Amino acid sequence: MVGIRSAVLAYTMWGGFTAYWKLLSDFAPADLVGWRVASATGVLVVLLVARGTWGNVVRALSDAATRRRLALASALLAVNWSTYVFAVVSDRVLETALGYFLAPLITMAIGVVVLGERLTTTKRVAATLAVASIVVTSISYGAIPWVAVFLGGSWAWYGLTKRRVPLGPVDSLGSEVLLLMPFATLVVAISLWRDGGVVDSAGPGIGPWLLLLGTGLITAAPLLLFAHAAKRVPFTLFGPIGWLVPTINLLLGWIAYDESMPALRLIGFALVWVALIAVALETVRAERGRSTAMGAPAR
Repeated sequence: MVGIRSAVLAYTMWGGFTAYWKLLSDFAPADLVGWRVASATGVLVVLLVARGTWGNVVRALSDAATRRRLALASALLAVNWSTYVFAVVSDRVLETALGYFLAPLITMAIGVVVLGERLTTTKRVAATLAVASIVVTSISYGAIPWVAVFLGGSWAWYGLTKRRVPLGPVDSLGSEVLLLMPFATLVVAISLWRDGGVVDSAGPGIGPWLLLLGTGLITAAPLLLFAHAAKRVPFTLFGPIGWLVPTINLLLGWIAYDESMPALRLIGFALVWVALIAVALETVRAERGRSTAMGAPAR
């Protein structure tokens, strides 16, 4: 249950933090990603030193096999962050919702194909509904939703890669952002120097700068919770929990940011809601059954 709680909290934070990134729409997406990596690295280095686990990171990055896994995780993280930030500041929040509806489907498929997990009948029905949702929603856009594909695919494979890294949550994430730091440093330097960069976008006030620097904290917190949960929660359950993010983003894009929601697109999203409710009810029943069995007298 500890892993499930961590997963639920992480995904709720990710959905809600879309509103935070929306406040940074005046900045270029590439600049935001660079500053995000740089500020997140600062937060995580402090955590690593405070925990006394800096040596774990050094050893992991010194081992060729582990370094390759961390490099893959870093690359997937960079793709996911860049796509997400671009979509949010470009008024495409609903497409991020579609992407994160797609991610649990890919995650469940990974659980079955790669990890040998089994789907219950309810989860098979939920997967079918998710596929139908993606097809219907894609038709409503009139084109392949590349933002959704990149978001969903990169996030699902990132979760699998995290399982294969022999490090704890803080050490693993710290290693990943450290590998990205040289690229982030270059982006930050260019953003400070070029015309139309962060200096021009931020203006004279301190507020935008604080928001920019705060991207490290809002990045590290849910990712640490996700990393904690990724090694403890079955992928066939991890997937449905992930629907929290697109549900929150859907509501933000549709209600708060007034993005277009034609009837066909709404039907597509509704199919996934049905799938989520079905899996959630099954999970609750299973948990109650286990609790009852544990509390039953020995025979």
